[in-house]
Amino acid sequence: MTHTPSDLAAARGEPSYVWRAGQERRLEMIEHWTQLHNTRVLVAGCGIGMYAAQFRQRYTPYVEAFDIEEERVRQAQAETPHTVVAAAEYLPYPANTFDTILSHEVLEHVVDDRMAVREMTRVLKPGGRIAIFVPNRWYPFETHGHYWRGEYHFGNTPLINYLPNNLRDKLAPHVRAYTKHQLHDLLDGLPLQVIKHRRIYGGYDNIIARLGTPARMIRDTLYIFEGTPLDTFGLSHVLILEKTS
Repeated sequence: MTHTPSDLAAARGEPSYVWRAGQERRLEMIEHWTQLHNTRVLVAGCGIGMYAAQFRQRYTPYVEAFDIEEERVRQAQAETPHTVVAAAEYLPYPANTFDTILSHEVLEHVVDDRMAVREMTRVLKPGGRIAIFVPNRWYPFETHGHYWRGEYHFGNTPLINYLPNNLRDKLAPHVRAYTKHQLHDLLDGLPLQVIKHRRIYGGYDNIIARLGTPARMIRDTLYIFEGTPLDTFGLSHVLILEKTS
């Protein structure tokens, strides 16, 4: 059980606090599309370190991570000692260092998402891959809450992301949601090749825990839609990029 919303919910979102089916499925995608076994891995914006810990336990001891929040970094260090406080736009690593980089639901929160992608590209080895997960603009709910009359309201809010930008950004100025075009715009001028891009549905673990088999059947049906035009309404984009030079 999480203790959300935390004091950081509006500014940083809520990291994974427990490991469940949704996280496991995303880890399988990362394993399929990147190199993890005995490679150098960076978790960009690691939260309390759930994915970094899984990488170290299953694949490689050469895992580093960073987050902008010192409290979360201290928690992550319990399982991943090489975790530091850093901003995504100014990474404290030499160029061409990592074989694989994971950015999991982070770019929507940073100050400059273009600069964050440039920095990940800089520290990635040629031939290495970045796995990016970010919110999909056309998912029917804004999962990061909203502001109303200056007050933040945590939780899922329907249809905010369907509004024109000027209205949407007044209600959710604290977080981005990306269309496919907006996400690919971040790559302009960078030595990156798109290996895979699709929209995916969520794990819905909380709903399944409450409703059981009917909810699980609905989730499994949504998974069938991935890779078809019906993934337009998926929860997140997953984008796999390879550094070409």
